Amino acid sequence: MSIEAKSADLSALKINRDIKTSSNGNKKYIYIGLFLLIMIGFWYARQNTAIRVKTIQIIESSGLGQDAVLTGQGYVVAQVKAAISSKATGRLQELFVIEGDKVKKGMIIGRIESNDVQANLNQQKAQIAVLNASVANAQAELEDAHSAYLRQQSLLQNKVGTQSEFDASQGRWKRALAQVSVAQAQINVQQAAIASAQVLVENTVIRAPFDGTVLSKNANVGEVITALGAAAGARGAVVTLANMSSLEVEADVSESSLSKILPNMPVEISVSAIADKKYKGYVNKIIPTADRGKGTVQIKIRFNEIDERVLPEMGAKVNFLRQNIANEVQEPAKILIPTSSILTVNGKKTVFIVGAGSKASEQIIKTGAIFGEFTEVKQGLLPGTSLIISPIEKLSSGSSITIEKE
Repeated sequence: MSIEAKSADLSALKINRDIKTSSNGNKKYIYIGLFLLIMIGFWYARQNTAIRVKTIQIIESSGLGQDAVLTGQGYVVAQVKAAISSKATGRLQELFVIEGDKVKKGMIIGRIESNDVQANLNQQKAQIAVLNASVANAQAELEDAHSAYLRQQSLLQNKVGTQSEFDASQGRWKRALAQVSVAQAQINVQQAAIASAQVLVENTVIRAPFDGTVLSKNANVGEVITALGAAAGARGAVVTLANMSSLEVEADVSESSLSKILPNMPVEISVSAIADKKYKGYVNKIIPTADRGKGTVQIKIRFNEIDERVLPEMGAKVNFLRQNIANEVQEPAKILIPTSSILTVNGKKTVFIVGAGSKASEQIIKTGAIFGEFTEVKQGLLPGTSLIISPIEKLSSGSSITIEKE
């Protein structure tokens, strides 16, 4: 083999340094790409991890709170409320109302099957017809016996008839009188039986005992209704009815503060479910007993005006006001929020509210006077808005949030 051929073969065995350099460059780009993907994933995870926040609902303060001598918590309760049932036991045949229907006193709400008691009433009515015929027969016998008695009396006076015949006619007349009395008494008894049967039929009709609104429907057509609901599978009440004009707030007040509460004392009522309005009322009754376990006394508060949006069992807060508050000029309503929930960004006051899709939304506001731990908001917030009060330092506009339940 020539020297030139050997040189060519050795050249083929040389390591290509260019190829190695290219491979190292590709790995560098791969590492950079992986790093960027990790950073993007970390950023995305932070953006989509919901932050647990505490919120309050914005309400307007009427200015009366500054004159409140005491505050109580309670619930709206209908003072006229009843679970309506049937006096009779039977299967519910008809039901004419549903939840939310308004009814008048005496209005028919439903009916229980009444075939058996109706048949009994018909039988009693038929029986009295028989007794009426018996009375007519006894009356006819009485008239005949009386005529015979008068005839025998005349014959005896004219010494034509005998004493024995007169005595027999007199006895027949007296017996006829007694038979008429018995027949008439039987009619009176039967009339009482008819009245009793009519009551049994009426007991299968379910009527509204007072004007009110149907709160709940507790039974369906076809179910067995009992007066006490004691039978297995039976229903005790057909509907629950309440007179909405009798709504009151039953608030608990510490017994140590009871001396501050007076009858007819003016109050301001805030209903939890109705943030855009406060209601005026007065102390209607102070229950003359205390709850030993809680150390509280129940106060019943009457609304001055009933709002259809106020419903039984809604939570309510009551501010008990000074007696002369009604004669004073009241300040206009204002929105107050915790000062700690306000941030200053680029010289502007901002807060975070609950936005669409459970996201934090930054809101620019215009503030006013400061009242202790609260600041007046003159512009930028509306009643009913959910305001985030903590932790505002972790939030940015668009942050995913989860609202903590109290």
